[in-house]
Amino acid sequence: MDGMPLRILRLNFEKSSPLSVCISRRAKTLTQSSSLAPRSMTFPLRRSTSEPQLKGIVTRLFSRTGFCLQMQADGTIDGTKDEDNSYAVFNLIPVGLRVVAIQGVQTKLYLAMNNDGFLYTSEHFTPECKFKESVFENYYVTYSSMLYRQQQSGRAWYLGLNKEGVIMKGNHVKKNKPSGHFIPKPLKVAMYREPSLHDLTEFSHSGSGTPTKSRSASALLNGGRKTLSQNEQST
Repeated sequence: MDGMPLRILRLNFEKSSPLSVCISRRAKTLTQSSSLAPRSMTFPLRRSTSEPQLKGIVTRLFSRTGFCLQMQADGTIDGTKDEDNSYAVFNLIPVGLRVVAIQGVQTKLYLAMNNDGFLYTSEHFTPECKFKESVFENYYVTYSSMLYRQQQSGRAWYLGLNKEGVIMKGNHVKKNKPSGHFIPKPLKVAMYREPSLHDLTEFSHSGSGTPTKSRSASALLNGGRKTLSQNEQST
């Protein structure tokens, strides 16, 4: 009977989501992690609301196009060939069933997609910061907006890097193309507090998903790439 709680924990931990798979694989290489057994094997009467309760990973996201996704200090989102770049490390935080928040470790900003398919960074966690994490048939992982998709076809909008390492509009990325395929390379398992969800109307008069009021749309939409800024006129 003494081993029962650990077996139950192990069963609960085995889930099919890509994030859970990454966590379980990484956990096997670690010695007994303080984030695994203690809470399941003890029964505190009261738990502090500030206690980290979400198990995620610190990871790099390798694109099938040959780049690592990075979030630079100024909020620019693009690809880099430098695998040791500290700005190419992300917190992958589970915020729902197969739903994650992607946060830059260095910048503490969240990756987000607005209602025109533009990628930007947000200081606050909003519904536009939620991405569905799915395993494609070739075992690559895709990240699609939980909030927006093509209105007529229902096709999802995906995070993607093109062959030059430039971030793409979500509605231009197809799930069967390399631009939308990523492989998480976990560095460690981590525990996170649940992000406080902010309403979009707090930062936009229209509530249509523009960046936070402390950052300009021209600097951040579509990853902050000036070469693509002419498309922002439609926002």
